Amino acid sequence: MEEYLPLIIQLVSGAVGGNVAGKLLPKLNLGTLGNSISGILGGGLGGTLLGMLGLGTDGGMDIAGIIGSIAGGGVGGGVIMAIIGAIKGAISK
Repeated sequence: MEEYLPLIIQLVSGAVGGNVAGKLLPKLNLGTLGNSISGILGGGLGGTLLGMLGLGTDGGMDIAGIIGSIAGGGVGGGVIMAIIGAIKGAISK
């Protein structure tokens, strides 16, 4: 279970990041469910990309690892939600 905890933190913070980005960017908002789903995707991708760049944690559950997982997930979730919202807006025009 300890090996999956950073991923779970990234996914949850991604969902939160997607919803926060949806509130801050109302033109790109996908609704609560859409923001959450795209945020979860972005949270997983954000954490993976940080790990690939060497900026992520090694799965440690110290305070730096937890903060890194939250930051990577939240930012990734917000970015992916904004990208999907922009694509959806461009298609609907």
